[in-house]
Amino acid sequence: MNDTDFLNDSIDADQIEAILRGNHADPFAVLGRHNGQLRVFAPQAAEVSALSDGVRTPLTRIHPEGFFVGPAPTGDYQLLLSAGSHEWQQDDPYRFGPVLGEMDEYLLAEGTHWRLYDKMGAHPITHEGVAGTAFAVWAPNARRVSVVGPFNAWDGRRHPMRKRIGPGIWELFIPGLPRGDIYKYEIVSATGERLPLKSDPVGFAHQAPPETGSVIDGLPEHGWQDADWMASRAARQDRQAPISIYEVHPGSWRRGGDDQILDYDAMADLLVPYVTRMGFTHVEFLPLSEHPFTGSWGYQPIGLFAPTSRFGDARAFARLVDRLHAAGIAVIMDWVPAHFPSDAHGLANFDGTALYEHADPRQGFHQDWNTLIYNFGRKEVANFLQSSALYWLDMFHIDALRVDAVASMLYLDYSRKDGEWVPNQFGGNENLEAIAFLRGVNERVRQDHPGAITIAEESTAFPKVSRPVGEGGLGFGFKWNMGWMHDTLGYFRRDPLHRKYHQDQLTFGLVYAFSEDFVLPLSHDEVVHGKGSLIDQMAGDRWQKFANLRAYYGFMWTQPGKKLLFMGQEFAQQKEWNHDRSLDWHLLDDPLHAGMQELVGDLNRLYRDQPALHRLDCDPAGFEWIDASDTENSVLVYLRKSDDGAPPALVICNLTPTPHHDYRVGTPLPGLWREVLNSDEARYGGSNMGNHGLVGTDDAPCHGRDQSLSLTLPPLSTIVLMPADRDGTAS
Repeated sequence: MNDTDFLNDSIDADQIEAILRGNHADPFAVLGRHNGQLRVFAPQAAEVSALSDGVRTPLTRIHPEGFFVGPAPTGDYQLLLSAGSHEWQQDDPYRFGPVLGEMDEYLLAEGTHWRLYDKMGAHPITHEGVAGTAFAVWAPNARRVSVVGPFNAWDGRRHPMRKRIGPGIWELFIPGLPRGDIYKYEIVSATGERLPLKSDPVGFAHQAPPETGSVIDGLPEHGWQDADWMASRAARQDRQAPISIYEVHPGSWRRGGDDQILDYDAMADLLVPYVTRMGFTHVEFLPLSEHPFTGSWGYQPIGLFAPTSRFGDARAFARLVDRLHAAGIAVIMDWVPAHFPSDAHGLANFDGTALYEHADPRQGFHQDWNTLIYNFGRKEVANFLQSSALYWLDMFHIDALRVDAVASMLYLDYSRKDGEWVPNQFGGNENLEAIAFLRGVNERVRQDHPGAITIAEESTAFPKVSRPVGEGGLGFGFKWNMGWMHDTLGYFRRDPLHRKYHQDQLTFGLVYAFSEDFVLPLSHDEVVHGKGSLIDQMAGDRWQKFANLRAYYGFMWTQPGKKLLFMGQEFAQQKEWNHDRSLDWHLLDDPLHAGMQELVGDLNRLYRDQPALHRLDCDPAGFEWIDASDTENSVLVYLRKSDDGAPPALVICNLTPTPHHDYRVGTPLPGLWREVLNSDEARYGGSNMGNHGLVGTDDAPCHGRDQSLSLTLPPLSTIVLMPADRDGTAS
């Protein structure tokens, strides 16, 4: 072959022009080796040569914008490029075969690639013997997709991707591109519109907001030390287990010096011992998926496969989870599949079409939140979201996902007026596609990650939310009891003088308490948007506010259902929660705030240690009213019971500021009873009125029982008594 033979099979000028303009839909059909030619587009270079087996073969610049052609080496080769005095060597991305296999292509097209994150996104790998990064992104309606970043001067013409026609996936292996480089996708729509640069929907790391680039990081790597924990967590999250959840917003739980946000490691140094000391069994993090707007608290995420970079990288987050597990603490993460923000660099209009969302705003736009709604009926979207759920359980050993805004997913007319929504195929308002999606996620979690659970934030009477899919349920492990929260918090806001007319706000929850497996939540939603802190919502003067909140916590921890408390409320945070500042930890210098904290710790320990208070949280056999009729005195008396022979717990709530002496309460067992908790103790900040140890029954019938106790009921208090052994210790 002479120096010009390689030009005999010349490339069509229109194809060159399409490459130069960034409009070619199949760059691999033009670039690389073809019929003895080597074709390279390198607008950054003045000269290009091919290097193979030590032989350098110059290529000819056939277009002034940087299109080079030359004889193709027969074996592996590299490119030698120069511009002025600068010379560099690199591999040609267009000499490499696909990374995705036929089975990947089949499963992605079918929407059943459950470990989608193994292939999609940006993965540092060695491909055909060369180190680099493999990219893959779903954009079926795009004309062209390119990887762009500082490494190619954000020029979308230089790294256009290969399209896999079946699943609509675009992929490219870029040799030599290392971990830590920033990238985005440049997408040209089917109509030729160049869209705003997009971050990677399956990116494993992103720049810290307000920057919007994705960062090459690959799947997180961590040497897990929690095998014992993983083997035991199913029992720790069973409906009969004690579950007491501390809800945390990492950016405002604590701050370091100069008001610095703690990173994941610094957070672990403080959070793990604190939660251990307080006796909580679980930590629930508000959403940690990457999100552009800090003020959304994470509830408007874009990076569903990346812990937010605000607090460090993915490996640091894995260390935090591992350290919590080592301390015997489970980790829950809020997960948001209901909607996503419309930021231009995100999922909205991703390939020039409504790809992830519904095109019809009556189905695809959340009026309340100005966000977009996923098209749950599209198999690829459902696969994307299911894979996100599995990713957190798989890669980070998350123990539970609390699924946000489930009610908005279940109903097509959620927060919409007539004419603003589209009925389902049967004319109803149920979102059948979302229901099928939720069932699928919950079943997949149950099958793939035994011991992990899901928890629904669901505020309606939708049936069987926490019942198995096989029984017609949605398959969640637990459901937040929003009705209980609304009623009971409303009661404690009332002046005690009027409470006798509203005792049903405390008793009505027992009518439906076992229709689902419930979590009783006093969450972040109750201390924002002008509602004030919990302590400020209590009725009365300062002393009464603290007494009311102590009594409320005593009531909550002794009611059927698992417990959840938002950070700061354990020490009666005085100000409404502000996501931009730390909790007011200095309040613990005040005995009333320190006493509240001590009470919550004691409630957690009592709840955990006494089977009567947790084993039958989700079973009607675990609760029995002794008397709910004394509305005049606002007194409630009830029993909590176990099924394993453990002694019952007798609970009495006096919810007025008036103490009662010689108040008689019927008991199921004769003998000595010990007061094991009294929210009015002096060490909690109370008046120290109560029964101070042991109380014996009399043969005086009361409440339909043959024996009873004569008790002192402190003002605004909850007390708990348990049968005592002959030596005077609680059973």
